[in-house]
Amino acid sequence: MSRQYVDAIMAAVVERNPAEEEFHQAAREVAECVCSVVDKRSEYARARILERMVEPERQIMFRVPWVDDDGDVRVNRGFRVEFNSAIGPYKGGLRFHPSVYLGIIKFLGFEQVFKNALTTTPIGGGKGGSDFDPKGKSDGEVMRFCQSFMNELYRHIGPDTDVPAGDIGVGAREIGYMFGQYRKITNTFTGVLTGKGIGWGGSLVRTEATGYGLVYFVTRMLEAAGQSWEGKRVAVSGSGNVAIYATQKLQELGAKVIAMSDSGGYVVDEDGIKLDTVRRIKEVERGRISEYADEHQSAEFTPGHRGIWTVPCDVALPSATQNEIDTEQAESLVENGCGFIGEGANMPTTSDAVDLLLDAGVVIGPAKAANAGGVATSALEMTQNSMRLNWSFAEVDNKLRTIMNDIYDQCTAAAEEFGQAGNLVAGANIAGFVKVADAMLAQGVV
Repeated sequence: MSRQYVDAIMAAVVERNPAEEEFHQAAREVAECVCSVVDKRSEYARARILERMVEPERQIMFRVPWVDDDGDVRVNRGFRVEFNSAIGPYKGGLRFHPSVYLGIIKFLGFEQVFKNALTTTPIGGGKGGSDFDPKGKSDGEVMRFCQSFMNELYRHIGPDTDVPAGDIGVGAREIGYMFGQYRKITNTFTGVLTGKGIGWGGSLVRTEATGYGLVYFVTRMLEAAGQSWEGKRVAVSGSGNVAIYATQKLQELGAKVIAMSDSGGYVVDEDGIKLDTVRRIKEVERGRISEYADEHQSAEFTPGHRGIWTVPCDVALPSATQNEIDTEQAESLVENGCGFIGEGANMPTTSDAVDLLLDAGVVIGPAKAANAGGVATSALEMTQNSMRLNWSFAEVDNKLRTIMNDIYDQCTAAAEEFGQAGNLVAGANIAGFVKVADAMLAQGVV
């Protein structure tokens, strides 16, 4: 019954969403994890809850024309997929990257539904973005693109409807330009975007939140195994916000981060990564991780970002992009003694690699749980905006830690209830699904 149910749903997903492999992967993971729940609670099957969940409530695609510094007109494509609002307004980031297409946005939006449900805050799931690449563009070009993007997006968002945030390619600069355009068009100052500057509605800890939250979640994984961060060798892929602030928190807790990466390759420093150097190169100079090795004799740079998973480590934190760990990298991690993986990026491990790692006894903190700190703090920013006040760094960090602990507890409880004790991947999917499913049941067929 369960296998037939999953196969039928996935056949429909593939037929209705052709060539969207990332979305197919995300949908299959959830369907396979929750089929036992649907078997046990037949009301979900009767109401076609899962069939409704895999279909977005709304998909928006639009043209984004803008003018570059040479006066030439450029045209990009914009997206916003509003996936599920059963427990609150749509919430999820905007990604600006050449790889963006509808399937990527749908995969990210679908993941966001369950991630947001786990945060214990009242937010639904959505995602958006564009195939625009901010790399190499001037501030003026980025501003003109963001303004044009918001000229259409503003019609579909609002503080009680849909609240976007940043993602890959969308940082403080881009959020500022989009918020300014929204404010001008609508003549309102509301919490319609999160990740804003501290002086105009932003929240302390938001920049650090995904990285910090990732470490807080994996801390619980280690504690459950009777271990701590002290002396642990950690490999962190990526060198953006998630990787940088996860590394900062890891070093505070006594771990040694020995490897980081970007799209060009990875650097290994057996003396421990010097975070000040990475931050200057990536945040100030907007340079490449290879430059780190030019400054530190203890470091070695190797082209090819996936090679980072051949570096022997106790804990791996994939924090770059989707599907960066496949079966080949997973085998390397197992052979080199990695016992814990915390997913800082969205779906960074392929389905086959997840199965391989779990079979080998590696404990996995899945993305929809482990990297939920960013959206959790975005929800806290929304709360502060609604109350017209600001909390201190310590207050927000405290709330973030509490939320990540709650997420871990939800995952372990759900996994145990449905016969998969210790499997946090299954637990995260089940706990998020049940919360959204119960809300959908209560609200009828809408």
